[in-house]
Amino acid sequence: MDKKTLSRDGTPIAYESSGEGPTVILVSGAMSTGGTVAPLAVPLSDRFRVLVYDRRGRGESGDTAPYAVEREVEDLAALIEVAGGEACLCGISSGGALVLRAAASGLPLRRVAVYETPFADFSEHGAKERAEYTENLTAALGEGRRGDAVELFLRLVGTPDEMIRGARQSPMWGGMEAVAPTLAYDNAVLGDGLVPRDRLASIAVPVLAVAGDASPDWMQAATRAVAEVVPQGSYRSLAGQTHMVDPNALAPVLAEFFAP
Repeated sequence: MDKKTLSRDGTPIAYESSGEGPTVILVSGAMSTGGTVAPLAVPLSDRFRVLVYDRRGRGESGDTAPYAVEREVEDLAALIEVAGGEACLCGISSGGALVLRAAASGLPLRRVAVYETPFADFSEHGAKERAEYTENLTAALGEGRRGDAVELFLRLVGTPDEMIRGARQSPMWGGMEAVAPTLAYDNAVLGDGLVPRDRLASIAVPVLAVAGDASPDWMQAATRAVAEVVPQGSYRSLAGQTHMVDPNALAPVLAEFFAP
């Protein structure tokens, strides 16, 4: 990240800018930094100015305690000021929950897109599973057990035991533990894990909710629910895509939606 701006509470937020045109800000999900969504910026930068940033507590951005979701919305407000006072937002996975909160807060946005925000309404044990995860994550982080916190998240998203054991032995594990405290941030952004229908109903800008047709049925259903609840919501399905979406499959859909 080659640039920084200050959020309202003084936290430095690191970002990169590429391309020219209307601004699109990409928002990453859990266990990720701006670098995770940077590949999506490449095809979009042909038509837009794209901002990629490290959410607070990650990468080259700072952090300020205590955490509150409102502080992350203020981080986006600071980036929108950098963009000239208006932007489009695209949130991937739990980053979509942050983007939807930002839209409901009334930030100066033109359009918003989300990819597979993992609301658990349609998962068989969704609400119970989320509650247990929250309790166990809070305990692990409170006791400084960062590795256990990462493992809890990996289990939540369905990572097989064998892959988790392999990850613990891999060079990337240290980096995963470094951002483990931010798992609590994404958990807070998702709230009880269910579609926040009242909040979504208050969003006044167009919202595109996108899912891959190879993703679990519950995740596709949750994405459709977002589109149905937002007053100006629409839904798109990407053929052959999973939660790990191909940037070159998602970018054309976003470019069409964000076009002035």
